[in-house]
Amino acid sequence: MRILFLGDVVGRPGRECVVSRLPGLVSDWKLDLVVVNGENAAGGFGITEAIYGEIIAAGADAITLGNHAFDQREALVFIERAPALVRPMNYPPGTPGRGAALVEAKNGARVLVMNVMGRVFMDPLDDPFAALDRALDGAALGEMVDAVVVDVHAETTSEKQAIGHHCDGRASLVVGTHTHVPTADYRILSGGTAYMTDAGMCGAYDGVIGMDKEEPLRRFTRKLASGRFEPATGPGTLSGVAVETDDRTGLAVRVAAVRLGAGLEESRPAFWA
Repeated sequence: MRILFLGDVVGRPGRECVVSRLPGLVSDWKLDLVVVNGENAAGGFGITEAIYGEIIAAGADAITLGNHAFDQREALVFIERAPALVRPMNYPPGTPGRGAALVEAKNGARVLVMNVMGRVFMDPLDDPFAALDRALDGAALGEMVDAVVVDVHAETTSEKQAIGHHCDGRASLVVGTHTHVPTADYRILSGGTAYMTDAGMCGAYDGVIGMDKEEPLRRFTRKLASGRFEPATGPGTLSGVAVETDDRTGLAVRVAAVRLGAGLEESRPAFWA
């Protein structure tokens, strides 16, 4: 199975680069599954139903979220009728939506997509390790499902890496989101799970983690907020990770970084050339 995961979509530049590039990538790379983190898609904060539909129409099979999941109030309602929208599963019981979704890939395969949020320097949600154990125990990779993708929305590299090792051998891909900067540590762990600490973002890189640079600079240099954060303008760059899995086990056999656009040096999976 060919899987593409795209990092946090930030504002209009992120949406435009995903919507314009993704259909071609699905065709050219013969992708079976596309998962996109969309928690910053609406003006940098949250997601709307219209944007959800736009990204799905472009070729995404599932959209994951994070700490900005409900910044757009309408998400509290439309998430219940958006089966491919996945918020962190370690939100407290009673939170709208779902933390895992069983989706049908483009090749008909059964894929479990899960989203958890870290607790270090983040909102103190329930234990992500325990939440993942409960979900993984009920969906054996290679038996009950053909692939498992885990989006770890977390601040620290250590927590992301720990969750990667915790899921090793039980997931096809564990990938970090939230910090918006792509890391160079994409690899296959000893148990066969593809891993990358952060997929980066889909957005304008001429800013501060996707936001216009002026307000963050003022806050860092003067310790005063003079306005709200706004997404950076300019051309968007698409960032993520490409994974190819074994059809029998669902574990990863190849992994590579994906960076397409003017903001970063481009990187494509050579094994799909």
